[in-house]
Amino acid sequence: MQPNHKYVRLGSAGRLFLGTSRKTRILSVSALFLAACAFGAIGVAPLAPDASDLPVKSIEQQIALPGLSQQIAALEESAPQYFMREEKVRSGDTLATLLGRLGINDAAAAQFIKSDSTARSVMQLHAGKNVQAQTTDDGRLQWLRTTVVSGRDNPVKSLVIARDGDNFKAAEETAAVEMRVEMRSGLINSSLFAATDSADVPDPIASQMVDMFSTDIDFASDLRKGDRFNVVYETYWQNGEFVRTGRVLAGEFVNNGHTYQSVWFQEPGSKQGGGYYGFDGKSLKKAFLKSPLEFSRLSSGFSMRRHPILNQWRQHKGVDFAAPTGTPIRASGDGVLDFAGSQNGYGNFIVIKHWNNYSTAYGHMSRIAPGMRKGTKVSQGDVIGYVGSTGWATGPHLHYEFRINNVALDPMSVNIPNAQPMTTAQLQQFRRVTGNIMHRFALMQQQHSPIKLASAE
Repeated sequence: MQPNHKYVRLGSAGRLFLGTSRKTRILSVSALFLAACAFGAIGVAPLAPDASDLPVKSIEQQIALPGLSQQIAALEESAPQYFMREEKVRSGDTLATLLGRLGINDAAAAQFIKSDSTARSVMQLHAGKNVQAQTTDDGRLQWLRTTVVSGRDNPVKSLVIARDGDNFKAAEETAAVEMRVEMRSGLINSSLFAATDSADVPDPIASQMVDMFSTDIDFASDLRKGDRFNVVYETYWQNGEFVRTGRVLAGEFVNNGHTYQSVWFQEPGSKQGGGYYGFDGKSLKKAFLKSPLEFSRLSSGFSMRRHPILNQWRQHKGVDFAAPTGTPIRASGDGVLDFAGSQNGYGNFIVIKHWNNYSTAYGHMSRIAPGMRKGTKVSQGDVIGYVGSTGWATGPHLHYEFRINNVALDPMSVNIPNAQPMTTAQLQQFRRVTGNIMHRFALMQQQHSPIKLASAE
């Protein structure tokens, strides 16, 4: 026989079993009372409806916060929006077009850049240079920043133009840059610069290569198809952007079967400038350059010839290098100007006195370089004038003389000594440098094609 069961409900707390005995009912009622108290009930409502069975009524109420929209508007008004933009300088850019792409609509800023001597550097940027700027939402300039390069051996600087109240200020700051060592190899098919372009060697590096080997190779007449080169050089970067090239650290040139090698060496801790040396430690800087012009052709040698104007046989006491008018003329060695001016058939003429009774002479210049006068000190490679046809000349060329005790000798055959060799201590440091360079050259020879190796320093 099944017992008679009864159930009661307590909200949604569940069902409590009540037995048939009186004792059981008393205990159950007590438990029910305690449970009701625990849930905050006032009493027990037998057979109360289950809350889960009741319909759900949704109550929505909007809470208004007076003045909130006004507070947001005031906050936006007190905190203007700023915009950052970055653009590359394009070929043919003017200041107006550059500022326009940067979102700058600020006549006062444009006028400041035009008038301030430091800020004007913005107008001299080369194509490809990055420029960053911050403006307000209406185009007022807050600041503008870019990188300026003033020379190969000078530190890289950042130009910063910033708003200062209603005015502006401009300053150059030394920029943090990364120096990388890169290397390239190439093959000569026509000219040096064609080969360096094919190997992605920057033009300033190619020009340094000419300077490195100009005492042994005339790059206008000595090059042969099949000549090859290896070069290791510095490049400088800022925030992943190429800034400028640095120094050639080492070069190797094979010309007509002859190998010429050069490595830059500066003794660690030395305040004196370094120089280029052969891998045997001997300085490559000779007393005089083989040619005072970077690119030219020998049009008349040191010999007897019929004078082109006087039509008489005379000793030609120098050599003539044919080159376009305006080609820079370099001092072939260190010395002091003994004469600078016009002299008879030489036209615009310079004489440089060197040591040990050596002197060199340069004639027919179109003009003498600024600052060149008697007593001026010059270093090998300094530009002293420009090719022309002044004096007794039938076309633009440089007349170049090499003299010992004022007696003209053939500059193409004079035995020129090298500079002073290294000390024993310097040679030990030097061998550590050349060991690294020779390893790099070996890598390039294994590749048999132009390669790049970069390392940060």
